[in-house]
Amino acid sequence: MNSLRQLLEGFRFAQPWVLCALVLVPLLWLWLGKRRDAAAIGYSSLRLFQGLGKRHGGREGWFSHLLMSASLVFLIMALARPQSGQSFTKVRASGIDILLVLDVSSSMLAEDFSIGNQRTNRITAVKAVTKDFIEDRKNDRMGIIAFGGKPFLVSPMTLDHDWLLKNLQERVQISFEIDGTAIGSAISSAANRLKDRESKSRIIVLLTDGTNNAGPLQPTTAAEAAEALDIRIYTIGAGTRGIAPFPQLNRNGQQRRDMFGKPMYGRVQVEFDEETLKEIASMTGGKYFRATNTDSLEAIYDEINRLEKTEAEVDQYEQFDEWFMYLLAPGGILALLHLLLRYTLWRRLP
Repeated sequence: MNSLRQLLEGFRFAQPWVLCALVLVPLLWLWLGKRRDAAAIGYSSLRLFQGLGKRHGGREGWFSHLLMSASLVFLIMALARPQSGQSFTKVRASGIDILLVLDVSSSMLAEDFSIGNQRTNRITAVKAVTKDFIEDRKNDRMGIIAFGGKPFLVSPMTLDHDWLLKNLQERVQISFEIDGTAIGSAISSAANRLKDRESKSRIIVLLTDGTNNAGPLQPTTAAEAAEALDIRIYTIGAGTRGIAPFPQLNRNGQQRRDMFGKPMYGRVQVEFDEETLKEIASMTGGKYFRATNTDSLEAIYDEINRLEKTEAEVDQYEQFDEWFMYLLAPGGILALLHLLLRYTLWRRLP
């Protein structure tokens, strides 16, 4: 059953326009029927010929037409060149290595972004937009590092984007155990992951909503090391301008609720070191972006997509077997059988 399914999936006619000739078959039936009814020579009396052809006339009337029609169908389909096989597409891509470095400190819980007109926190919006970015970069190796008070590897560099997206959804979570924003350490960790890669372009996309307040390494020092390794860094500052709603959390990291069960919020001033992020991008040949909402974050990822294009060459191969001989043979046999019977057993007087 599987073999039959594979055969049918790879079946085609190389010259399908020839099949239009199949409309000749019903026309042939009509023409032969009229021709059979017409007399070749007129006689004053048919009594002399009443016994001739009586035995075979009815049989010749439909079976002869059937043989000719079947022969014509087989021959037309043979001329259309039926084939079975497969087409192969091979993509040769000069891919880019991209490491996404995402801030998962507790400040990413601020709810100044939205998805579908519904307010949401920064980390949820970042994961949704990052998912689209990954799906758009099919030929690039990508990895993810998350950081709070220290960086940790979410996914190593991979071309398996399904697995990468699974890790994005399951492992990129707010870090409460070691809170803080270790931007310098995150850049250093990402650069170490990329330094031995031999791709034509190595990229870090750093997204944060805070200032460097954790880790032993300053962001600009880490950026100098990345620049020496010819690694380009795009920096994204995430957060609205001014005041942002922030959930009030208990010791377990769960949002508090009032006596009516409604979630409780405070309001925090959005502040981060924008100048340092600009300097990091400038030092490494990248670019700084400010994302104040979900739409602007999507636009930023779209621009990075345009700036970092992947060159791909597509080769297509076809491997098909010809099947016309399996139709040509029965078509020819039926045609010969029709002629043989026509001029022997079913021969008619003029």
